[in-house]
Amino acid sequence: MSNILPKFVVFRFLCAALLSAGSGYASAALPGEFPEAFAQSTLEVTAPIKSLGHLVLFSPVREVNNEIRSETMSRLPVSGEGRLYQISQDANRREAREHYLGLLRDRGAKILFECSGIRCGRSNVWANQIFNQQVLYGRDGTQDYLVAGLVADDGSRWLTSIYTVTRGNLREYVWIEHLQVAAGATIPGLGTLNNRIFGPVVVPWQGGVTYRFDWQASDRRKINDLARAEGATVVLVGYSGLGADESLSDAMGRAGQAVESLSEVLVKTGVSKQQQELLIVGPSVVVPDPARQGDRVEVMVITR
Repeated sequence: MSNILPKFVVFRFLCAALLSAGSGYASAALPGEFPEAFAQSTLEVTAPIKSLGHLVLFSPVREVNNEIRSETMSRLPVSGEGRLYQISQDANRREAREHYLGLLRDRGAKILFECSGIRCGRSNVWANQIFNQQVLYGRDGTQDYLVAGLVADDGSRWLTSIYTVTRGNLREYVWIEHLQVAAGATIPGLGTLNNRIFGPVVVPWQGGVTYRFDWQASDRRKINDLARAEGATVVLVGYSGLGADESLSDAMGRAGQAVESLSEVLVKTGVSKQQQELLIVGPSVVVPDPARQGDRVEVMVITR
């Protein structure tokens, strides 16, 4: 594993993770397109949103003396749309949330804030004072919220908010706001995001002596296309689960061998070793995203 960098692995990985958290490679969907609806849901309300001071929260909400309080919130000049969906009884809001998270990752959006359950605050406040949708009033313990931001290639900036909740009658709903933010407005957490980092593309793996990688042809093409840019670096981060009777060293070794194997695959497709940086974390870093678990290599491309 001569190309694996054993020193400062955790530090360097954390830097990469902070840069890439919530990011994804660009997809065919245009930033202005409203996210495709979760298949097992029914559209109930469509509301145009155009405001010089639309309230967007980037931290949990509180209500003090009938006033909304949040550590980080902004009133932004936006234009866009809100949509309310009821989730079918044979599905659930977790599945709906994962659907929309996948779309955001594919667009390259960055998660600016997310919360779940009572940590979000009172559902009553979200329903009636933030979104103005009474049907969203549900149980404080069965709600979640996220807001994601994206800077498009043309410099336009987009925010997508997703709120899901289970009501007392067990019906489940999703409220989505997809908004373009006017130039000049400050968006907390978005900073100078400029799409230099594409990924992570999550590549599950299986094997021991030989390895099988479960990834789409479109993913491979995208990585190779981006790697052709002058000065591009392809970062491979190797993860592994930890077996019941497995030592940390063995788990790290498995992750390292898988990364080396995928590195050789990329070399054969035209991504040189000199362009690659291999990082091994094995089971030592826990990522809360359900789509990023187990034996896998996460691939990112960093351009100049």
